Amino acid sequence: MELEGKTAVVTGASSGIGASTVRKLREAGVRVVGGARRVEQIEADVALPLDVTDEESSAAFVARAVAELGGIDILFNNAGLALGRYPFTESTLEDEETVLHTNVDGVLRITRLSLPHVRDGGHILFMGSVAGRQAYQNAASYVAAKFGVRGFVYALREDLLGRPIRITTVDAGLVAGTEFSLVRFMGDADKAASVYDGVDPLTPDDVADCVLFAVTRPLHVNVDEIVIKALAQSSGARIVRRED
Repeated sequence: MELEGKTAVVTGASSGIGASTVRKLREAGVRVVGGARRVEQIEADVALPLDVTDEESSAAFVARAVAELGGIDILFNNAGLALGRYPFTESTLEDEETVLHTNVDGVLRITRLSLPHVRDGGHILFMGSVAGRQAYQNAASYVAAKFGVRGFVYALREDLLGRPIRITTVDAGLVAGTEFSLVRFMGDADKAASVYDGVDPLTPDDVADCVLFAVTRPLHVNVDEIVIKALAQSSGARIVRRED
């Protein structure tokens, strides 16, 4: 499928996978609206403020995006985060609410608000995680959130069956070059960097390429799921690292 002249909405567009996807879509001729809290860092055709945990912010974002684009051909629900690496016995209400409201409520909210404006032949994509396919230790809230997202994707596929709208989840493992680990470790750069020690992780471009692959298949082809991991990673926590 040719992308020239299509429109797209990307959440979490200010850095990492979102920023890479915005760039690649634009290079393919797509007009892109990007949303994030740090709107000044978005390099889309139209950059708009967005807090996916807030109904008013999300509704205003979608309304403005539709006004700018005239309709939506591609929606990439990319905004998400994790907080902490600790056993659930050390969990806090604040962390749980932030993780679940961002990764689950935010995804449902943006999809609900956008769906009336998704054109026939459109495509809705979700940034999943290997954490939503196989649990690993010290990440219970994030694992729960990503399992929730994958369940929603399956259910939405059932609800939209018969309509010419495709649905894909891209479930990634270790991805360097994003702020994911920095956010997870509350700004501790050393801890964030250690996640990728001794391994060649994925890059945001690797994941964005998966998005581009899915949206460029013929309309009769729905790529339900893409699972992408570094060669040295078999699951969320099982990673072979080089010894120094």
